[in-house]
Amino acid sequence: MFHDEPAKPAMPPLDALEREDLDRHSLTELIERIARLDAEIDRTKKLHAAKAASKAAADALFGKG
Repeated sequence: MFHDEPAKPAMPPLDALEREDLDRHSLTELIERIARLDAEIDRTKKLHAAKAASKAAADALFGKG
C-alpha cells in the first residue's frame, strides 16, 4: 500500500540555474550562455519598466503614492 505524500515542489528555474555546474561547458558554450542570459535580463528589465510605468499611471490616476 502506498502512502500519498505531497509532491516536493520543483526547484525554481533560477535556483537550478545558479546551481548548475559550469565546469563542463566549453568556452563557446559559456559565451552562448552569457549571450542568452543577457537577452533574458534585457527582457526582464523591459517588462519591469512597463509594469512600473503602468503602476505609476494607475497611482497618478487614483491619487496614490
